[in-house]
Amino acid sequence: MALYRIITSNKNIFLEYNRFRKKIFSQLAPRDSESILYLLPWMISVNHESVPGYMDSIKHNFRVFNIETDHEIRNKEPMFKKYFNIQSAAPILTMTSNDLLIEGIYTIGSAGTISQTPSSDCDIWICINRADYDSASYAQFLKKVHRIQNWMDDNLKMPVHFFVSDIEDIRRCSFGDVDCESCGSTQKKVLKEEFYRTTILIAGKVPLWWASYDPHSPLTYDGVAEEFQSSPSVYYDLIDMGDLDFIDKEESFGAALWQLNKSLTHPLKSIIKMLLLKMFLESPEGDLLCHRFRSRILSQDRKPYDFVDPSIFTLIAVLDHTRNLDRDTYHLIMQCFYLRYEVKLYSRRITLREEKTLPLFKTYDLDRKTIYDLNRFTDWSYSAQVQFGKTIFMLLVQIYKDISELARNVAGDVAPQDLTILGRKLSSSLKKKPNKIPILLRPLDTHNLPSLTVRFCEGGWQIFPGNESETIICEKSDLTYCLAYLVWNGLYFPELIRMLPNRTFATMPEMITLSKKIKKTFGTYDVSSIEFQNFLQPEHTEKMLLVSNFAEDPDTRSLASLRILTLNNWGELYIHSFPRPGRVISFLENLSKNPYDIEKFYYSPRNSRHGDKILEETKRLVASYLKD
Repeated sequence: MALYRIITSNKNIFLEYNRFRKKIFSQLAPRDSESILYLLPWMISVNHESVPGYMDSIKHNFRVFNIETDHEIRNKEPMFKKYFNIQSAAPILTMTSNDLLIEGIYTIGSAGTISQTPSSDCDIWICINRADYDSASYAQFLKKVHRIQNWMDDNLKMPVHFFVSDIEDIRRCSFGDVDCESCGSTQKKVLKEEFYRTTILIAGKVPLWWASYDPHSPLTYDGVAEEFQSSPSVYYDLIDMGDLDFIDKEESFGAALWQLNKSLTHPLKSIIKMLLLKMFLESPEGDLLCHRFRSRILSQDRKPYDFVDPSIFTLIAVLDHTRNLDRDTYHLIMQCFYLRYEVKLYSRRITLREEKTLPLFKTYDLDRKTIYDLNRFTDWSYSAQVQFGKTIFMLLVQIYKDISELARNVAGDVAPQDLTILGRKLSSSLKKKPNKIPILLRPLDTHNLPSLTVRFCEGGWQIFPGNESETIICEKSDLTYCLAYLVWNGLYFPELIRMLPNRTFATMPEMITLSKKIKKTFGTYDVSSIEFQNFLQPEHTEKMLLVSNFAEDPDTRSLASLRILTLNNWGELYIHSFPRPGRVISFLENLSKNPYDIEKFYYSPRNSRHGDKILEETKRLVASYLKD
């Protein structure tokens, strides 16, 4: 009976805390949170032709556990019916003994925390007992979820990602299909730790792990699970997702590898997660942050409860753990956290984010001058933002080196193909190679570029921001290279570029037209969009753009110069310049040895009076060595 009282008390506190998290979510994303927290479980649990997810000739209806007793969803059903233009007065949400249960729907990550920003997405686990579903019903369920996903993609601002998860897989920490951003061998207990620490129960059962705690006496998960299994009718609203005792050093190292990989596109997020992994490696085995967080939430014996945001709790833990770092590094970490959470203290508009974080940043001595400076980060000069991006990446590399030292000789448990993929992915982003367009590391998605100026100077081309002529973004003898650099790094905007007068044949209209062609052919650099399997293949060219006679005399009658831009399967862009066409032959001969098909695109300046003739000449030259 005592154990029953403990479990029941913990469950009730968790549900109260869960309402606190839902309230944060609702304040940060009023419209989208309504659809995710209430409309989603309702849509999954009904099967009406007007509701997204409808399945004709469905074998079993699907129903989220206990949704029929959820008063909030019940009360909102008339509004949902009106939204989908359902005229019937009869309830749509019904239950039968033949329904297949969804055990629970849960968020994982930043949703409903102060680290949720307008650019955040929402990862959702839809948990079932796979053994209860035959192959036909499971296929129908996946199709239903996919249709709801499509509807949400079209109607919500926040990107939502669904992961249908088997409870048994979660118990075993088997997340090969749950975390789409990693290979399965490096994300096991790390992902489960994040789930227990950050989850919101949207609808369904309370995780048993959250109820398996007693601040006054030892309470083992196995003991609670045994009680749970022996009295299923008593603990019917709990779900056994398995315990989490410790995280292996091998896994922390593997997860750090993937965070370093993600840092190429999301450095601020990665710093927090890599510092967290470093803390796991340096802490005693079993001293997990999710355990500390659960203790913080459940060790309250009277209302009103004082709940803490999980992101703030994590941030405090990391900052306390890193206090022994030198002052400059510690100060940089504080700045990264401030920018990552998109906080703007002491500003005119005070939101929930500022209310929750003001005491924290006061406690950890982020001075007002730095705060005001960070508040206007988007107005920093281009050079200052670039330098800050380099500083952040150097910090990431140092954290990774520290983790590698702590996890020495543990890489053997990381799948060899994962290491191969990561190594090649990092190489494609960071390694300098002849003729390769380099990648600009940046702290945020965009840089402050009020305008770009193109200047011809002493036989070469320079591009600099606005009137900051001393801050060179790109400098090369070949203008095509400079334009490719801008496009590839997402710095090119035709309305924000100007060219200073010069004596060359390059013109502003041709420069804009070529830049558009480069962007249409190759897009902009995005290492996260490259399929993992590409990095298991040998490096080979997939696309090429041949630029004939760019910035040449418009009266030139034949092929005088050729630039060839190539994109390989690892997402690397190269440019090869041939001032004399004769030198291109050996390049094409080597390219012809490529056993893979190559997409070919061509560009000839519009102001060329013999452009069509030159274009045909270029195509004949290429056809002599490369098949269509």
